[in-house]
Amino acid sequence: MQNSERIWELVDRHRQEFCALSDDVWDHPEIAYGEWHAVAAHSAMLREQGFRLTEAPADIPTAVIGEAGQGGPVIAILGEYDALPGLCQEANLAEHKMLPGDGIGHGCGHNLLGAGALLAATAVKDWLAEKGLPGRVRYYGCPAEEGGAAKGFLVRAGAFQDVDIAISWHPSAFFAVNDCKSLANMRLDFSFTGRASHAAAAPHLGRSALDAAELMNVGVNYLREHVPSDTRIHYAYLDAGGVAPNVVQAHAKIRYLVRTRQLPDLLPMVERVKKIAQGAAMMTETEVSWKVVTVVSNLLNNTPLEQAMMDNFERLGAPPFTEADRTLAREIRKTLSEEDIRTAFRRFGVPYDAEKPLCDAPVPLEAKAKGAPMMGSTDVGDVSWSVPTVQADGATYAIGTPGHSWQLTAQGKSELAHTGMVYTAKVMAGTAIDALTRPELLAAAKADYAARTRESPYVCPIPPEVQPPLRPRPAK
Repeated sequence: MQNSERIWELVDRHRQEFCALSDDVWDHPEIAYGEWHAVAAHSAMLREQGFRLTEAPADIPTAVIGEAGQGGPVIAILGEYDALPGLCQEANLAEHKMLPGDGIGHGCGHNLLGAGALLAATAVKDWLAEKGLPGRVRYYGCPAEEGGAAKGFLVRAGAFQDVDIAISWHPSAFFAVNDCKSLANMRLDFSFTGRASHAAAAPHLGRSALDAAELMNVGVNYLREHVPSDTRIHYAYLDAGGVAPNVVQAHAKIRYLVRTRQLPDLLPMVERVKKIAQGAAMMTETEVSWKVVTVVSNLLNNTPLEQAMMDNFERLGAPPFTEADRTLAREIRKTLSEEDIRTAFRRFGVPYDAEKPLCDAPVPLEAKAKGAPMMGSTDVGDVSWSVPTVQADGATYAIGTPGHSWQLTAQGKSELAHTGMVYTAKVMAGTAIDALTRPELLAAAKADYAARTRESPYVCPIPPEVQPPLRPRPAK
């Protein structure tokens, strides 16, 4: 208990500067592989706190690694800082009001995620120095979680080879240990090539790539009836061939996102989608090619680490939200549907309470296990297949707030978000020092990981020829 109280004090010592870091990243939202301001801000904070930096790991210029300590186990703490398009929003306002600019906004809370993870890493660094104990804490500043699979590229490059355990978190409606129910996924671009012609004078001479893309969509719609219930398949047109309806479109490109519960099931499902693309090309006498963009694995559980993290939640107790925090949460709730709110309670296995705007206690492991599974994906999955990994959910917004929404963006600079971030940083830091001071925990975590990967050892699913889709540094 003494270690816990001290690490919490060390987190609180740095609260102000890391809340400011989170707000700074919120003020400068950037999408996948374009996080130039965010990586500079995180790198500056790492230097200020005395970390040793590795810049551009895996040749990704918007990634950074900071390490502190000597010898002993290596504890990785993972941060993110990418935003999303179309989610720009004025802060602390419970009505939809976009700010001027490019429309990008932090609708998934990654401004908090990166700053909170670095806050935890800084507290662990201070604790190691104060105690004079062996051990290293390593902060991973990870770009492009939103569809860019940066952690997968970092894993492929060997950035986690000497890590003993990894710890992360994600903004949420509740405080809980993440249940690791994400989906593996692959993004592929399908390019159809046909033959242009005059659509009225000589339609018989044309071969429509746009028709082929649309027929592919029809085929995949029929496929959806014959896949496991937790499989998800989505698409978006990248190129519909042009805007002239009197031309038979000679080219079209469509991006598909295929998700399955387990990584071993992903490739067979992708092959089925490819066959449909080939069939569409045959029907239209066009050519089709495809290119893998990114791949991420599903999350892998680690029971000993999950119990250790839950112990930290229980020791920390009730989150210190204020009445002002609850007032903002109630205002946000007025913009949500009852279905939004009930879904949030159901997902975490918590009884519905219409009068509860904010999480008031950590969700027990057994309750979360009974909740509805999360059907999204995260590149933390590839880290969890590489090293024993545990992830927290941290309450930083009103219960019922949908992910990837303007309401979530609106709460990203609020005091309630700051409070949730700092609280979760304490849980992560406490879990890290448990691993550093309890050899039996580290051994149990590694044994659990070995058992889970024995039959299906991890092989990075990103093809060796695929490189991250980097964005150039913007001109000043």
